[in-house]
Amino acid sequence: MKIWISFDMEGVAGVVDWEQCRPSGGPKYQVGCELTLGEVNASIEGAVAAGATTVVVNDSHGAMANLDPRRLAGGARYISGRHKPLYMMQGLDGSVDGIFCIGYHGSISGRPSTLSHSYNPDVFTAARINGELVGETGINALVAEHYGVPFALLAGDAVTWQEGQKFAADAEHVRTKESITRFCAENLHPDESCELIRAAAERAVRRLAAEGMRAPGLPRPTSLELEMLTADMAEVATWARGVERIADRAVRISGDDLLTVFQSFVAVSYITRQAGGR
Repeated sequence: MKIWISFDMEGVAGVVDWEQCRPSGGPKYQVGCELTLGEVNASIEGAVAAGATTVVVNDSHGAMANLDPRRLAGGARYISGRHKPLYMMQGLDGSVDGIFCIGYHGSISGRPSTLSHSYNPDVFTAARINGELVGETGINALVAEHYGVPFALLAGDAVTWQEGQKFAADAEHVRTKESITRFCAENLHPDESCELIRAAAERAVRRLAAEGMRAPGLPRPTSLELEMLTADMAEVATWARGVERIADRAVRISGDDLLTVFQSFVAVSYITRQAGGR
């Protein structure tokens, strides 16, 4: 049984401020990393307890080198560093039995969710899959569906689950916090959050082994539409393969090959950072 974990930071219990998510935050960032490590390790421990033999962790936040690999539980492999071809989904392939998403958060265009964004808040103002607003879980579902791998566990605030469950119909889920505004939440105590994640991870692996879970179920072809802050960002986006301008500030990527759609999105995400001043 092989479990692949993608973790972010904004959906972790206790994380409510950008300074907890960025190295420039100093001591606050160190606290954010500790809280994140706790939830990631809880998911690993639960998976291993239920029989997972291989666990791969993909650091999906910021510069993607947020944890001390020596402190990862269960001998987990750690994918870290920038410029990943598959970004938040690096390392996922057909050998994986189930996906865990830890510390995930709501979309930039949805209900108030702590530190909400959709990949780059300085560029993307909305994302739609086949016309429906989605967050990062929905965008990442393109890769999950390509390989036929189910989301088995999703942990984040309540909005994260509301937006993500359509792509993770069989998944276990943990609400780590209830967002009040974009910078305020009622958080579970970190010990409770980790306990719930550990138990959910164990249930998820046992269910994968016993009955399996469904992949996201995206149709082919699928369309990903992206709205951007400015028109020049949309123009720059069309420099990437397969990107079509559909409005002054919007583009579309579509096709039968969902991995290619996602790869074009990653290219758009990288190159529009320049137009966005990042």
